[in-house]
Amino acid sequence: MSFSSSTRLKKSDVMAVGLMTFALFLGAGNMIFPPVLGQEAGSALVPALLGFLLTGVGLPLLGVVAAARLGGGLDRFTQDLPKGAAVAAGLILYLAIGPLFAAPRTGIVAFEMGIAPFLGDSSGMGLTFFSMGFFAVAMLLSLNPGKLIDFIGKLITPMLVVVLAAIAVGVFMFPQGEIDPATHMVNPLVRGFKEGYQTMDTLGALVFGIVIISSLKQRGVTEKAQITRYTIQAGLIAALGLSAVYMTLGYLGATSYAVAPNATNGAEILTAYVSASFGKIGLVALAASIMLACLTTAVGLLTACGEYFSKVLPFAGYRTWVVLSTLVSTLIANVGLNELLSLTIPALLAIYPVAIALILLCLARDKFANPTRVFSYTLIPVAVVGLTDGLVAGNVEAITPMAELFGQLPLAAHDLGWILPGIVGFIAGAAPGWMQKKASCSPAEIANT
Repeated sequence: MSFSSSTRLKKSDVMAVGLMTFALFLGAGNMIFPPVLGQEAGSALVPALLGFLLTGVGLPLLGVVAAARLGGGLDRFTQDLPKGAAVAAGLILYLAIGPLFAAPRTGIVAFEMGIAPFLGDSSGMGLTFFSMGFFAVAMLLSLNPGKLIDFIGKLITPMLVVVLAAIAVGVFMFPQGEIDPATHMVNPLVRGFKEGYQTMDTLGALVFGIVIISSLKQRGVTEKAQITRYTIQAGLIAALGLSAVYMTLGYLGATSYAVAPNATNGAEILTAYVSASFGKIGLVALAASIMLACLTTAVGLLTACGEYFSKVLPFAGYRTWVVLSTLVSTLIANVGLNELLSLTIPALLAIYPVAIALILLCLARDKFANPTRVFSYTLIPVAVVGLTDGLVAGNVEAITPMAELFGQLPLAAHDLGWILPGIVGFIAGAAPGWMQKKASCSPAEIANT
């Protein structure tokens, strides 16, 4: 079937792209972290959720908007960086959201919440066999990226939405307890903000943009204005869906103390809550929703990695990189969730500040007289402070002197010490362009700006 260059999507097709985008973001971390946040927040649920939504929904949405305006993925986000820095940033990002951290996590969580509850303590080699089958399916879907909308947007995602909606109804109509009047958080807003890192959705936004754009082009949408509009619309649909899921799971956690008083992670809270509300049928529904969420995210991650690695490292093609990424993800998935998370947290503290700054800079890129200077001046101090925070979290003692120095920065106690250096660097990089523009403008032009 052929399309003209002026193809306009029907509302149902736009919704399908939006649901596909929602499914790409809705993965392992999205399901297991909000319940823990809600249970610990107690009476401070609202500010904790607000912080979580800022990094779990707001920043990813800004990333999708930036991708739409730039007309591409990470290569467009890093176009103003030195080539070596751009490639290094790309490799680090794709390895993090791909075969090293995020992709393996989808398989582990899918097993622990979708299969393990029904196996009890007799799982044995269950994770090994499950991860092989799980990633085999994800690989097959990823090898046909042009069919993402058909497979995910119009088939898998509606099933996922129905299951999550049923759980949401149960949570709000039959809560398993009252919200704890106390709170176990010192600063709920900041805690929620940092907890949103765990979803990795801001990192995903840097790469999912090209997946959305590619899917639109497969449907015959080729005009830049239409691609931008439809991509933003898809991002908004995904943002609304993610917000609803997070608020539901946060409320679930806040009212879960009676059924899961000694829970140590979100998987335990979800399992206990749904079992108390719906029994065995509820557990089956939960297992289905988790497995679908993890599978769709795995497909998006493997597709994005295959696209990027085949361009940056062209000695192998897209299909080869998808297969290699799948194999590595399968192997790492077998280390277990706790071990993987212990390595993920320091990595996110190092990577996330740069990702946040990069998205914000790209949104305002057309306002800079010299984007290269602005990006460099802003990202270098952000990267240095963020890397230091990550090394500190990883208990690297050699970084102690620098950590003590950066520890004097505002918000450093909350691992947000990179904000002030980033602002100072941005002003230093942008100020020459502002002054040059002001000097070249007439008094009338200045008055109208």
